Amino acid sequence: MKYIKKLIIIPLLIISASNLFSQKLFIQMDLSQTDHLKAYGIVYWALQKGQTVDWLLNYRSGSFMTDYTNDIANECRIRGVSFETFDNGMAASIVAEVQAENVNMDLVKLEKAAKIAVYVQPGMKPWDDAVRMALEYAEVPYDMVWDEEVLNNKLQEYDWLHLFHEDFTGQYGKFYANYYNSSWYIEQVALNENMAKKMGYSKVSKMKLDVALKIKEFVANGGFLFAMCSATDSYDIALASRNIDICAQMYDGDPADPRANEKLDFSQTLAFENFQLVMDPYEYEYSNIDITEDTRINENSDYFTLFEFSAKYDPVPTMLTQDHANVIHGFMGQTTGFRRSVIKKSVTILGETDGTDFIRYIHGNLGRGQFTWFGGHDPEDYRHFVGEEPTDLRLHKNSPGYRLILNNVLFPSAKKKEQKT
Repeated sequence: MKYIKKLIIIPLLIISASNLFSQKLFIQMDLSQTDHLKAYGIVYWALQKGQTVDWLLNYRSGSFMTDYTNDIANECRIRGVSFETFDNGMAASIVAEVQAENVNMDLVKLEKAAKIAVYVQPGMKPWDDAVRMALEYAEVPYDMVWDEEVLNNKLQEYDWLHLFHEDFTGQYGKFYANYYNSSWYIEQVALNENMAKKMGYSKVSKMKLDVALKIKEFVANGGFLFAMCSATDSYDIALASRNIDICAQMYDGDPADPRANEKLDFSQTLAFENFQLVMDPYEYEYSNIDITEDTRINENSDYFTLFEFSAKYDPVPTMLTQDHANVIHGFMGQTTGFRRSVIKKSVTILGETDGTDFIRYIHGNLGRGQFTWFGGHDPEDYRHFVGEEPTDLRLHKNSPGYRLILNNVLFPSAKKKEQKT
């Protein structure tokens, strides 16, 4: 009798294990999700483990589905990420729904975790950079690179590069008027000048130009570039002002070219054209790309709207705008948003302040690569001032603004044939 019981139990165990293996783990990204930001980290973690993940565009706010394993389920529980389990029949029904011709949804397969680098000066803390905070909170690993690594072709080792509150023009953020006596400013100048000397440059601006050109080469060769705040406009300004001295004497030891604005070469830029530089070295602004000062939006009424794209025909902008909210609270930075009239026609606008020329979020292509610019400094700190306390993302784990950052981390993992840009 005992022998017979064993014969019955063993097949039942096999069937049970088989059913478990055939299940799908579904990470919902609508308002029922307990931690949207860590959900991206779970997806990245699964990709690192060799699993593929289906990104269900526009289905329950851009949810994810993958094969169920105990490991990924436990990881979700540990990190506080909500999930559901579906059998294969239910999963097939969801796939059929999102791939139906009459709905603006689709499935994009994520295959491999992108190798990530963040361009950052040595000694900068994570809370100086919203993207680093997002990566660390979501538990997505990244490497830090700076001028020496970029100039020595280290970017060839990476798929995705982030630029943040950076000045590629050699003007140290144009902080001179307010902070020239501050210890942190003096240290920043010394750090950059020492690096320029080490790399054989007579001026920081010349070194930064070559760094910008290396980054441009990285994108053209298939890299993904994401920039926020002042990196968005200072990068294009550096490219447009190649062979032009736009730095005043306090920045590089000699006067700027008074005809600099007449000599800009917009054929070299990624996103912007026909802009004018702000040549006053005491003014905390690079150019008229940034539209902040021309707007009269206050904090309580500062919102921008995400555009809706065709998931089946424009999967990349659709991935970049996946969110559980399509109206996002604005936030300021040295570069808060972009003037519509100076954005190149080839660039896709992803988000704008309704009824204005205030563009907050854009995307474009260069060669085999792609770039995305996101204006502002910190999606959960409206006015971030020097020396302020860091944002605690544990208090903002469902932030729609931070979700836009993390969309950019995942979309390079999409199966290439799905990217119909």
